[in-house]
Amino acid sequence: MSDAPVTDLDVVEDFTSTGRCDEGFLHVRRLRVRNLRADGSKSDVYRVDVVDRPRLDAVAVLVWRRGESGLEFLTRQNLRPAAHFRKDKVPNVPDERPHLFCEEIVAGLLETEDLGLAGVRHRATLEVLEEAGFQVPPEAAELLGPPFFVAPGIISEKIFLTAVEVTGLQAAAPEGDGTPLEEGGSTRWRPRAQLEAALADGTIQDAKTELAFRRFLARAPSSAPVPLSSSTSVSA
Repeated sequence: MSDAPVTDLDVVEDFTSTGRCDEGFLHVRRLRVRNLRADGSKSDVYRVDVVDRPRLDAVAVLVWRRGESGLEFLTRQNLRPAAHFRKDKVPNVPDERPHLFCEEIVAGLLETEDLGLAGVRHRATLEVLEEAGFQVPPEAAELLGPPFFVAPGIISEKIFLTAVEVTGLQAAAPEGDGTPLEEGGSTRWRPRAQLEAALADGTIQDAKTELAFRRFLARAPSSAPVPLSSSTSVSA
């Protein structure tokens, strides 16, 4: 794999008109349904499209540490084709920003063997190792509230939010999964105030990142981490 930065995506083939709905990374179920009412009546038949991922649900991980300047949070720049191809559309609100890469927290799909909440914690720490290079035990993963739907009108997936502290740990080079989608990915540490600002001004536009961060800060005072100081200098 080349070390040169990724600057664009080349569409080699668009097989939308010939590809099956039940193959590929996403499966689209195209259904005709009707509402069943308590009085026994039924609505007219209407169409519903349901999008499923290869695995039903996912986990996202807010990786954090206590730095000399206070709390710091790890984010990743990830190659995101779906966001990138917005450039070919005409949005209602003009959007001049490129979205080839999107900044977000560590995340990954729950695999078949990741059963129960123990499985969520297990997968969370495996994703932290793969995407951030930190090795931590499953019990280090803290659940941040209940899972949430991404877009329940069309997507079946729920995301489980977790947090992992890596204060004092040294990161190895992230292993990654070897796919082209991870090419050009990079990590950075943002102090709390800087992350808040990036979410507020739209530098980061990823919903799971904002929700995980807000839930982390809103935890009970007895369990919330105490920053070492109030300043917000950047830590590499």
